[in-house]
Amino acid sequence: MLGLASLLTDLSSDMIYPLLPAYLAVTLGAGALGLGAMEGAAEATASLLKIASGRLADYFPKRKPLVVAGYSLSGLTRPLIGLVLTWPLVIALRLLDRVGKGLRTAPRDALIADQTPPELRGRAFGLHRAMDNAGAVLGPLAAAGLLALGFSTREVFLWAALPGLLVVLVLAFGVREARRELPSAGAIAAGDGALGSPFRRVLFAVALFTLGNSSDMFLLLYLGHAGMDAPTIALVWAAHNVVRTVAVLLGGPIADRFDKRRLLMAGWLLYALTYAALTLTTSRFGIALLLIAYALYFGFVEPTERALVAELAPSTRRGAAFGWFHGVVGLTALPASALAGLVWWRVGPRATFALGAALAVVALGVLALLSPPRPVSRAAPSGG
Repeated sequence: MLGLASLLTDLSSDMIYPLLPAYLAVTLGAGALGLGAMEGAAEATASLLKIASGRLADYFPKRKPLVVAGYSLSGLTRPLIGLVLTWPLVIALRLLDRVGKGLRTAPRDALIADQTPPELRGRAFGLHRAMDNAGAVLGPLAAAGLLALGFSTREVFLWAALPGLLVVLVLAFGVREARRELPSAGAIAAGDGALGSPFRRVLFAVALFTLGNSSDMFLLLYLGHAGMDAPTIALVWAAHNVVRTVAVLLGGPIADRFDKRRLLMAGWLLYALTYAALTLTTSRFGIALLLIAYALYFGFVEPTERALVAELAPSTRRGAAFGWFHGVVGLTALPASALAGLVWWRVGPRATFALGAALAVVALGVLALLSPPRPVSRAAPSGG
């Protein structure tokens, strides 16, 4: 049910997401620098809330209310982008959308980990991410279909409200949460220090990688820069997400069987190679092909990262662990996207992708030098 909620949410989001760069740049007059500022500010807002909501989710008897609140807020605010006439208002709505993401992400991932046996967590997160990405396939297809029927970009944004409303029904009636262990007095006193140094070392390497992992909107903007029209961009983004969906579905079982640190390194290497290749081509076909190949990176990384977080954190501090993981990734995305926008503006698109490839290689080297993380052997004692 959480996977279905994510599918519907991404269906709604990705009816808007592929069209937003061109809409901002052409219709509303915001350039690459404005795009970078929007994405960076949006992710920073969500990130701070991810940390807070993750910690709260450990102390609340139920994680579900935070999940429902987050999905509902995003579903209600995102389609309103079709009603505004200036790009600062688009940024404001994008921030509200990300507030919803910040409320739901850490509690949702902790809830998945709570309900899944340790030996199946890679599969669980792979399945959830696959359904999430399936929505990202259907969203651009729906947008392309509506554009082909003569609807304007603004009208497509408004139609995105429908799947957003269905999410609330799925969560309200489909998700059941079992009783779970609450933190003990000792765990509360220890605070986030109870997460341990292995978790913090991995988080440091992930933060370094994220510095070069700017918003995917720059990839979509690059397609427009190469002369591709909006309906074709939407179809390319759909193809990217088809490959991404299959990749994370297959990557989940692999994460359960093999060393998770090495799988992360393989994913980061693939990212670096793809971004390096983007500096060598300006053809629409070549960029589109690389964008689709780039989707394979997610199969190595998405289920692996989440399964590793659940493995390294005590069960009663799992919400905080996912909060810090998602929060640090999002906070690091602020300078990453802003820097990417600045480099694009001052130097050019190729320099933006070269920077991303270089930072991925640096992060890969740091992760290789870190001692292998050891999983938590037992849960923290219950506080009764």
